[in-house]
Amino acid sequence: MAHDSLAPAEPGVREFETTVAAVDGDAVVLEETYFYPEGGGQPADRGTLAGHAVAHVDGGDGGVRHHLDADGALSPGDRVTGVVDDDFRTYCTRAHTASHVLFGAGRRLCEALGYGGFDIGTETVRVDLATPTDVDDDLLVELERLTNRAVWESRPVSWEETAAETARSRDDVAFNDATEAGAFADGGRVRLVTVEGWDVAACGGTHVENTVEIGPVAVVDRSNPGAGLTRVEFAVGPRAHEAGATRHRQTRAAGRELDAAPEAVAETARRIRTERDDLRDEVERLRRDAVERTVESFDAVERDGTTWRVGVVDAGADAAGAAVRGATEGVVAAVGRDGSTFVVAASGGAVSAGDVVEAVTAAFGGGGGGSAAFAQAGGMSADPDEVAAYLRESRAR
Repeated sequence: MAHDSLAPAEPGVREFETTVAAVDGDAVVLEETYFYPEGGGQPADRGTLAGHAVAHVDGGDGGVRHHLDADGALSPGDRVTGVVDDDFRTYCTRAHTASHVLFGAGRRLCEALGYGGFDIGTETVRVDLATPTDVDDDLLVELERLTNRAVWESRPVSWEETAAETARSRDDVAFNDATEAGAFADGGRVRLVTVEGWDVAACGGTHVENTVEIGPVAVVDRSNPGAGLTRVEFAVGPRAHEAGATRHRQTRAAGRELDAAPEAVAETARRIRTERDDLRDEVERLRRDAVERTVESFDAVERDGTTWRVGVVDAGADAAGAAVRGATEGVVAAVGRDGSTFVVAASGGAVSAGDVVEAVTAAFGGGGGGSAAFAQAGGMSADPDEVAAYLRESRAR
């Protein structure tokens, strides 16, 4: 193999005796090891070596390096006992096989499926699916369902080496180009992991011997890390139980809030959202009507043959602008506060709305502009009543 760990071949071994081959600072190389070094998306094993905590395990040309929590703890020739953390190895082994099972489910649901990445985290596992298929909510649920079905079916899991050229020629073999280096052995051979009747993939990680050992799988998140990629995050074993219980609690809580049975939560939520949208539209219509009535009620002032109607509105700039745009004669100007004081003006006569707004900004600051028919400005610190009073005076001509 590309590294000399015996863990992929015998993932059930948790304790072993061996001899120290070399020491370099805190790094110890053993004659043989069942510690899995970080690689291929699977984290390094945890555990102890001769009673010393193993801080990290990595691979290289010189063999698997076990980094201890202290320098000089061991010497070449020492006979030592290695103990692999059983809980963490079990979790990683279940998680790694689960990723293969999930990918196999994806092959049955997605077009032109390929691996885009894989990583086992401390709480969840992520698989990046490279596919043009839109992985929507319904497909995500079906992905989880098929994965758990394959787990429940107790499918045998096996691994063997074969010629890399032969493996590459097979349509049923999946290759994870981002992490597959650990799957290749010396002499142009590759390690294939087979979930019977479900999935075959080039892989150098540790795996369970039967899918039933994985336990439940719960998809917990979905995202899009890049073009053509869908990242699926899932939990296995006890964490999957917790995720399922959390979803159950949330669904039932939503049902209580909506006064609906859990199975009717989605339908009830859709109905309430439709009603909310309809009410929001109605409120907006009423608000527009109110602004229009306010603008229509502005007192008219005659100035040099032009009728001016100026006032203050309790509305945003957009609503005020819509209300004054209908001016067909004279000048209509509305002032309000939308974060800061604004003014909107419309003209259907000889006076330019743009000149009106320019005069206001010259007097009170802010910025804006527009055409002879309609203009607006904002960012003024003056009170709306002060600006309206200014507009009613001749200085705004």
